[in-house]
Amino acid sequence: MLRVRSAGRQSPRTNGARAPQGSGPGGQITPDDIRAKTKELVAGVEGQVQSARPTLTYVAVGGVLLLVFLAFFLGRRSGRVRSTLVEIRRE
Repeated sequence: MLRVRSAGRQSPRTNGARAPQGSGPGGQITPDDIRAKTKELVAGVEGQVQSARPTLTYVAVGGVLLLVFLAFFLGRRSGRVRSTLVEIRRE
C-alpha cells in the first residue's frame, strides 16, 4: 500500500521526537558518545543479572536434583520389571 505524507504531518518514524544530539561539533554523535552510552547500558544489564543470579542458581540446582531423582526412580522401576527371579533349591 502506498501512502502519501502531507506536508503538515510528522513522520511516523519519529513520532515528534527530536533527533539525537551528540557532543561533537554541530551536535554530531561521536564515537565517545557511543562508548559512553554502551557502558551505561552494560552497567544496567549487569545490575539486573546480579540481582537475578541467586534465584537462577536455586532454580538450576532444583532442576538438577529433579532430574537425578527422576532418573533414579525410572531406573529402579525398569530394573524391577526386567529382573529375573532365581530360585535356589537345596535337596
